[in-house]
Amino acid sequence: MDDSEIGLPRPAPQAAAISRELTERIAAAIGAAGGWIGFDRYMTMALYEPGLGYYSNGKPVFGPVGDFVTAPELTPLFGAAVSRQVGSWLAACCADDPLVIEFGAGSGALASQLLNSLERQGFPKLRYRILELSGDLRRLQQQTIAARAPQTAGQVEWLEAAPAAFTGVAIANEVLDAMPVRTFEWNGEALTEVGVAVVDDRLDWQGRPADDSLEQLVAGLGVDRKGWHLPYRSEVCPQHGAWLATLSQAMQAGAVLLMDYGFPAGEYYHPQRVGGTLMSHYRHRSLTDPFMWPGLQDITAHVDYSRLMAAGEAAELQALGYTSLARFLLNCGLLDELEALPRDEQRLWFSQAQAVQRLVSEAEMGELFKAVAFGKGMPANASLPGFIDGDRLAALR
Repeated sequence: MDDSEIGLPRPAPQAAAISRELTERIAAAIGAAGGWIGFDRYMTMALYEPGLGYYSNGKPVFGPVGDFVTAPELTPLFGAAVSRQVGSWLAACCADDPLVIEFGAGSGALASQLLNSLERQGFPKLRYRILELSGDLRRLQQQTIAARAPQTAGQVEWLEAAPAAFTGVAIANEVLDAMPVRTFEWNGEALTEVGVAVVDDRLDWQGRPADDSLEQLVAGLGVDRKGWHLPYRSEVCPQHGAWLATLSQAMQAGAVLLMDYGFPAGEYYHPQRVGGTLMSHYRHRSLTDPFMWPGLQDITAHVDYSRLMAAGEAAELQALGYTSLARFLLNCGLLDELEALPRDEQRLWFSQAQAVQRLVSEAEMGELFKAVAFGKGMPANASLPGFIDGDRLAALR
């Protein structure tokens, strides 16, 4: 697709050079694999290839100069509200040695907000650990925490790998959506895996008959493909279940809070959702071509929360709650946090009010994003303020 046809700003020369080099590397991988690779491998390289991938080439990804904005970057009230649920879990599972592990901490905004809020809740000795694969993002997180929560600098450590064993609270915000997916197409008779090949000197979609593993994944979605509008294309993420299983194995006791955009299986694989949920983000615009400027655009897919719930329970995690992000934040006192802000500076207060509106509006992040929680070895009386009203666990079963 020619960028002039869709009015997108061209990347700077240095960024364009990075994208060309990554494209050549992906094309070489396709050639070495016999002319075709699965989309999950392409997505892995496009996002994480050392020095070239979207999250590892030094390109700004967050905020006005990046490609998208996450919830904690809208307002510190987000982390303040989330901390009420996290704090209740810490008090229940590990009050004497509180531990939070954040997976994929983005810009570090949520970490700084949780550190400040949990300190005010009475956790001055909180240990905060961040597992971040990107060296660029790790440096950004260090800068953010040093600027916004400097008194907690000694409490934060970055991990190279997930701990083998821990007791505490694990949290991941907009992490699951960036895990590589396998894409498929159903024509009413046969299942095709839609992968990536070099077509007319550019990266493009190309299908091949699905193997047994993909057939089993699609068969296990729990939806009737007979009603799908044809041809029906969507995606499935096998890494979600593997990630939860690994997390559960390491967790001795504690809770997991995951926040991301997605749907139950019936909505995710709705007969009319013929194009799936795969999308790219570039300069705060949503695109449908994941092959334009590899390494310069984010690539994401929504979360199938029904499959995620089943995977969590199969990994011996207890389902604690599932609801919309709006309901979760409101339950956790988001409006109370807003009301407590001083109104001396009206412009600042109204900017925070606008951010809160974006977080809870059904037309914005409030309904599209969901919050889901799992627990393991938690006391029966552990409180769930975030899910006290509007819990939708029944919709996932």
